Amino acid sequence: MSQDLTSLTASDLAGGVSKGAFSAEEIAKAHLDRVSSQDGKVKAFIKVLSEECLAQARAVDRKRAEGRPLGPLAGVPVAIKDNINIEGVETTCASKILKGYRAAYDAAVIERLRAADAVFIGKTNLDEFAMGSSTENSSYWKTTNPWNPDCVPGGSSGGSAAAVAARMAPLALGSDTGGSIRQPAAFCGVVGMKPTYGRVSRFGLVAFASSLDQIGPFARTSKDAALALSVISGHDPRDTTSLDKEAVGARASVDLKKLRIGLPKEYFIKGIEPEVEDSVRAALGVLQKLGASVTEVSLPHTSYALGTYYIIAPSEASSNLARFDGIRYGLSAPEAESLEDYYETVRGEGFGPEVKRRIMLGTYALSSGYYDAYYGRAQRVRTKIAEDFRSAFSDVDFIVTPTAPTVAFGLGEKTGDPLAMYLNDFCTVPMSLAGIPAISIPSGLSQGLPVGLQLAGPAFSENRLLDAAHALEQALGFDGSSARV
Repeated sequence: MSQDLTSLTASDLAGGVSKGAFSAEEIAKAHLDRVSSQDGKVKAFIKVLSEECLAQARAVDRKRAEGRPLGPLAGVPVAIKDNINIEGVETTCASKILKGYRAAYDAAVIERLRAADAVFIGKTNLDEFAMGSSTENSSYWKTTNPWNPDCVPGGSSGGSAAAVAARMAPLALGSDTGGSIRQPAAFCGVVGMKPTYGRVSRFGLVAFASSLDQIGPFARTSKDAALALSVISGHDPRDTTSLDKEAVGARASVDLKKLRIGLPKEYFIKGIEPEVEDSVRAALGVLQKLGASVTEVSLPHTSYALGTYYIIAPSEASSNLARFDGIRYGLSAPEAESLEDYYETVRGEGFGPEVKRRIMLGTYALSSGYYDAYYGRAQRVRTKIAEDFRSAFSDVDFIVTPTAPTVAFGLGEKTGDPLAMYLNDFCTVPMSLAGIPAISIPSGLSQGLPVGLQLAGPAFSENRLLDAAHALEQALGFDGSSARV
């Protein structure tokens, strides 16, 4: 077949399968071939599910041949971050402590993808237990950026972002705790969305920070992101934080002439690369030419967001990761002489440096005599941050910011300075603390690397947010084909 199936969008692939223009098996083979030729350089995947992918694709083709209705993602390959359970497949969270653990059940999002006739191409690399901003904290290997192999893809969902950018999968799932979908999407020049907290079930997602974690999609277009989110969203009674809201619906047009955009002054401060700011402001100029109004707004507690996040997230991680003891599953230490020695061996060898750092920070913040001073106070500041957004959204429809203060940085550039690494989350953490939806789309290039523009909206505004992102995306005309791989 002369047509390069890996260059098509998820929407085009599903439509082509439905019409019989090509088969799901052809799509699967094309993407597996792409993985074979490119992933040696990118290292986006921890495990490629070749046999499973082809078997699922053939099942879709049989379904069509029998005249049965097909799902909205029929034959579309989807890459899955390796902290999301697929029954019978190893789930490691890129950590030695879970090596060999095979999931006993499907995550809710996996169930929904199966019902939509998607196929799973592989499990993607991440910062261990989703803790990091560069995908350099994996116990397997470092993933590289498809635009420049000397640069990071962002994190923690760097493997999923890189897989989509390198055309090894048209869609991927990641998890976003403080920006782990949006920041790698910006670095890799793709679309990445964090839904409203509770919009997508967390059942089957290995927990990092339970009050912040949210699963969301990566895609090359906002239209594809909307399609993926329409499949995975919706209420799930197995997740007590899942909200009883309808799934994200079909796309609709948005009248940009009535759109009110807020530009928060607190995001354009020292540390933002000038080219990044210029790219975002140029995109705002495009919105204004299309009829949208842009006004300055204030989110006064923004400067406290990063400190607040790095108390709440490690505290919840400390609690969640206590279950990984090497007794029930994963790494074990049969030669240990005592229970204390057992724990020291399993956790000392099983957890990497960043995970240990966050466990210690969180344990300290939750300890007797410090809980109210740290965790309790951080939760009160979190409420103030959420109130800032609610106040701003009374005057504007959406808020626009850079997704990250810089473009992708070099491999190893910040691994020795945790604080510098944490500052990469400055633009994304506030939305996570407030629980509101936000999407990153590419707005241009700086130094030959993609710049991400972030749009954030009120809770459950995903439909309008995706429509606005689509309109802006069409106007900007960003061409992601310049990625080197």
